[in-house]
Amino acid sequence: MKKEKSQSVHFISLGCPKNLIDSEVMAGLLNKSGRPSTQTSENADIVIVNTCGFIDAAKEESLQEILTLAEEKKKGGRQFKIVVAGCLAQRYGRELLAEIPEVDLFIGTGEVGNIARHVNTLEKASFRRASIISKPQFLMNYQHHRIMPAKTAFAYLKISDGCSNCCSYCAIPAIRGRARSRMPKDILREAENLAAQGFKEIIITGQDTTAYGKDLKSRPRLSGLLKDMAQIKGIKWIRLLYAHPAHVTEELLTTMADTRKICPYIDLPIQHIDDDILKSMNRRVTSTKIKTVIAQARQIIPNLALRTSLIVGFPGETQKRFERLLDFVHKTKFDHLGVFTYSREEGTTAAKIKSQISKKEKGRRRDLIMSEQAVISHSINQGFIGSVQEVLIEEKSDRPDFDFAGRCRRQAPDIDGITYLKGANAKIGSIVKCKVIAADDYDLFGNII
Repeated sequence: MKKEKSQSVHFISLGCPKNLIDSEVMAGLLNKSGRPSTQTSENADIVIVNTCGFIDAAKEESLQEILTLAEEKKKGGRQFKIVVAGCLAQRYGRELLAEIPEVDLFIGTGEVGNIARHVNTLEKASFRRASIISKPQFLMNYQHHRIMPAKTAFAYLKISDGCSNCCSYCAIPAIRGRARSRMPKDILREAENLAAQGFKEIIITGQDTTAYGKDLKSRPRLSGLLKDMAQIKGIKWIRLLYAHPAHVTEELLTTMADTRKICPYIDLPIQHIDDDILKSMNRRVTSTKIKTVIAQARQIIPNLALRTSLIVGFPGETQKRFERLLDFVHKTKFDHLGVFTYSREEGTTAAKIKSQISKKEKGRRRDLIMSEQAVISHSINQGFIGSVQEVLIEEKSDRPDFDFAGRCRRQAPDIDGITYLKGANAKIGSIVKCKVIAADDYDLFGNII
């Protein structure tokens, strides 16, 4: 008897690195069940869109991706199933089931571990379109094999899921559940596996990495976890993302300064600097605390690269309060900075505040801060001309005047700049030294030494 061909699956992963890890876990589970992943959607039997539903722009991107697939399916050129997973499905799956009939299945964030079972139902004659939304309690472990992109020198490692901070503008606790930390041994086993696969850089991620361990009885510390991870052979760089300023400790900063493998880099989303806005956001941190943490970090960690994220146009952000934020950006001189315009999310406390700000004004404020940051970034980057930097080579350059593209220790993937390199004798995935010969607002350019 001729064996039936296994159904292939293509993933479209949207949103943050944490969502990407969920996609990799689901791909691994499906591969284990006999369904290989494909690089493109053209020949896939099943297309899974792992969506983001955090803010308006992310929701719009997710919906556009779903509707594009739905339109292709309506044309009838080929038969394939559409599964919508992730944050958008968790928030709106039941409503979207009626609105987008081309989607076969909606599954929420709590169903990541059950993806193989859900996909199996698609083949049954008794299958009926469904939206399966459960409590968001899934937490991966090192035994979840992740299908990851080939020829990638770095890997994200999620040390926790969910969030218990309950910021007034944020729907993440409702989408992802309360904070759930993985056990240290489990995380270290995964880090060992990633190192064995050849990944040189491990990027620590979670909704709030600095809240790690607070929900566990043993109360493990992030600093201890990082020290143990740095002992793993094969790992060259460790990078920390999503550090809440209310939870950054001197112990953590000292560990980072004393551990060579930990990049002198912190992603510290402060969101705002005005105390009234911070209070209204329920950030549980004051402007004084934020300034103290930044000063302490820069004092303890030599050559620190500091990234932050801001929200402009939050309800009640008067012109004076905005100018206070703009002045703070000007004086603090962050190495990297991103700005979100406030998104009014249903179900959040901030959505009920009456003093909402127009979309046009929110955009104007965002543009003002990003213009200021471009000047700051350009000045900082100019200061690196003539210096020697370590660079992790990631790919061939798309610029004809440079051979390779990669990142130095002060650059995180996708959100920061790129370092372009000249020099033929180098391998993708290797860490080389280069001399910086030029710089622009966000990127560096160098010669391999």
